[in-house]
Amino acid sequence: LLVEVGELDRDQHAATDAFLTGAAVPIVVSSGDPRQSDRPHGDRVAVPRLDDEEQLGLWVGAFRDFADIGEGELRSLVAQFQLPPHVVRSAAAAVRRDLPGEDELDAAGLAWRAGLNQARIGMDELGRRIEPEAGWADLVLHDRQTSVLREIVAHVRQRPTVHQEWGFAATLRRGLGVTALFAGGSGTGKTLAAEVMAKELGLDLFIIDLSQVVSKYIGETEKNLRKVFDAAERGGALLLFDEADALFGKRSEVKDSHDRYANLEVSYLLMRMEAYRGLAILTTNMKKALDTAFMRRIRFVVDFPFPAEHERAEIWRRVLPSQTPTKGIDPELLAQLTVAGGSIRNIALSGAFLAAEEGDRLQMRHMLAAARTEYSKLERSLTPTEVRGWV
Repeated sequence: LLVEVGELDRDQHAATDAFLTGAAVPIVVSSGDPRQSDRPHGDRVAVPRLDDEEQLGLWVGAFRDFADIGEGELRSLVAQFQLPPHVVRSAAAAVRRDLPGEDELDAAGLAWRAGLNQARIGMDELGRRIEPEAGWADLVLHDRQTSVLREIVAHVRQRPTVHQEWGFAATLRRGLGVTALFAGGSGTGKTLAAEVMAKELGLDLFIIDLSQVVSKYIGETEKNLRKVFDAAERGGALLLFDEADALFGKRSEVKDSHDRYANLEVSYLLMRMEAYRGLAILTTNMKKALDTAFMRRIRFVVDFPFPAEHERAEIWRRVLPSQTPTKGIDPELLAQLTVAGGSIRNIALSGAFLAAEEGDRLQMRHMLAAARTEYSKLERSLTPTEVRGWV
C-alpha cells in the first residue's frame, strides 16, 4: 500500500499511526516532511527534487515525437514549470489531442498552455485567479516606470539563458527569484501593471490578499504562506501579494515574542519570494512604512505616482469604448477631476449606466452625477476648480 500523508491534526495523526502499526502488509508512506512518531519505523528515503537537467529529460522524452518543438522551447518550459513526471506526460497527451484541431497555436504554444492548465491545479482555492487580458497599451505610466516593468519581464523570460546556459545559477545559488515591490496609492495601476506583465509572459495572475493570510496565531501565517508557494512552485502563476502593509512595517525593537514572530513572518515571506522560480510582486500604499532591511532583499521597486492632468486625460480617452454613443464628452475637462485611474473607471462605468437607463447618449451631466457618487464614497467634495468649464 502507498499511503500519502498531508497536513494532519492530532486525531488524524493518531489514526494514521494506528493504521500503519496494525497493517499486515508492506506499506510505503509518502509525505512532504519526515513524519514524527514514537513508534519504530522502517527505512527512511529522502527523495530529492528533480534538477533542471532531469526535468529537461522528462520533457524531451514526453515530446520526442513533436519535431517542431526544439530544445530551446523545452528549456523555457522547464524554467517555468516544475511538474512531476506523470503530469508532464499528461501535458504531452493533451498536446497530441489538440494538435490536429484548428487552434491557432503551434505545438510549442499548445505545450505551454498544457503546462499552464496542469499548474493551475491546487491554486484556485488559495487566491483570486485572473486570466490577463490587458496589454501595454492599457497602461498610462511614465516611460521610466514602463521601462522597469519591461526589464522585470526580461528577467523572467530570459532565466533559462542566464541561469543555466550562462552559468549564473551555479555561481549565485541563492536569491534567483524575481521579486518586485509596487508602491503607490489606491487606483494608480499596480494590479493592472501586474496583469499586463502576466499577459506578456503568458501566465495566470494570482492575487493573494495578505490580510487574509496573516494570522494572530503564532506559526499560522508561515503555514498559510507555505501553502501558497508550494502550490505555486508548479509554475504558471505570477503571484501578486496585495496589501503588503498587513505584514510589513517598521521593525520595532523586539520587546516580546509577538514582535519576534512578526519579523520571522516577513523574513519567511521574503525567503520564499527569493527562492520562487516565477515572479512574485508585493503591493503597498505606504512605501515609507517598510523597513529598509526588507527593501534591500527586493530586486525591483516601482513607484506608481498619482497621475498628472494630461495622464488623466489619456486614461479618460482609453476608458471610454469607441462604440459608446456620446455627446459633448471632453476628456480634457474630465481630467480636472483629481482622481486616480481606478476611480476614473468607476465614474465612466457609472455614467454609462445612468445614460443607458435614460435611453440617452453619454453626456457630461451623467459624468457629473457619477463623479458625485464616487466622491461621496471617497468622502470628498467636488471643488469648483474640478468642474470648471463643464458645469
